[in-house]
Amino acid sequence: MTATPDILVLGLGAMGAATLMHASGRGATVVGIDRFAPPHTHGSTHGESRITRLAIGEGPEYVPLVQRSHQLWRDLEQRREVSLYEACGGLILGCGEATPMHGQAHFFESTVNVAAAHGITHELLDATQIATRWPQFQLTGAEQGYFEPEAGYVRPEACIAAQLAEAKARGAMIHTGERLLSWSEDSRGLLIQTDRGSYRPGQVIVCLGAWLPKFVPPGFVPPGLVSAPALRVTRQVLYWFAADKPESYQANRFPIFIWNWGPKAGQGFYGFPDLGGGVKVATDGHQPCDPDAVPRVVSEAEVTHLYDTHVRSRLRGLGPACVRTATCLYTEAPDARFWIDRVGHNGPIIVSACSGHGFKHSAAIGESVARWALRGELPAVLQPFAYVPER
Repeated sequence: MTATPDILVLGLGAMGAATLMHASGRGATVVGIDRFAPPHTHGSTHGESRITRLAIGEGPEYVPLVQRSHQLWRDLEQRREVSLYEACGGLILGCGEATPMHGQAHFFESTVNVAAAHGITHELLDATQIATRWPQFQLTGAEQGYFEPEAGYVRPEACIAAQLAEAKARGAMIHTGERLLSWSEDSRGLLIQTDRGSYRPGQVIVCLGAWLPKFVPPGFVPPGLVSAPALRVTRQVLYWFAADKPESYQANRFPIFIWNWGPKAGQGFYGFPDLGGGVKVATDGHQPCDPDAVPRVVSEAEVTHLYDTHVRSRLRGLGPACVRTATCLYTEAPDARFWIDRVGHNGPIIVSACSGHGFKHSAAIGESVARWALRGELPAVLQPFAYVPER
């Protein structure tokens, strides 16, 4: 038997869970499916914490999304009585030269400009001021800092769990352990095939994350588009190092940070306060991978390289003992952009890729995508993220 929900959400990670929650309880029959049982450790929405910040150096068009997301996290915290967003403050460090990141050649300067243009509370600090406030950082003296008190981290697993629980409470049907096989369009509309059956929904929202390229492979042009962005899935590694004095790295004494310590690609890393299991640090990886065959074991060589390259001479009191590692995935579009677009006139709404910086925006994206599916009009806040081939 073919199911006919009004809205079908494919994938229940950051974008899918948020979309499902906001589409539910509004008079439509809503179904969400996921091949795993979210929150899980197979995709892009795990690992204890994700950075959130209001001044988005990737571009001013992202700011309304993260501002709204902060409001939505707080609302959801109250409804589900759970902690999701911690505003411990965020420090972005530049080296005094152009520092590339997420498609921006001048990431530090772009962050400062976006903050000023949007009236975002912040401080600009020199190396002496940074060292005085946070002696955990070992500086050369040439650093410049941007500090934002509303920046901090969100808890990805808790966010997904809370959104799915709220969606279910509002009447959504959630099918876990169900795998998408194909989507197609015929004279009767969209047909979705899974390993459990078939669907003819009114609207399909595709939030497959790292599995999206398997349904939009290189050279494939979805109906209604003149081309599709070249998507790349990359393996990312997260590391937790033990601090000699863990209390000095707790969230009331240490911010999230993004530190571009050199002007070249790869000369930067980011990190978080110690949430009870070590100080988490990472850098953006560029190793392409198949999401169904990701090397999940992190080698000693990888740990040593990360520590020696980024941590040893920059974070006081963190020794080489790595207490935990994890791997996750980025789904990257050209220039580290998002891809949020509809295929054709009434085809699937694509909500991916998010290029390694999407979680902070996911609550608002889900709200806007749900409104789009329910009302049929593209919200203005999403218009910058349609794919433009000549970009």
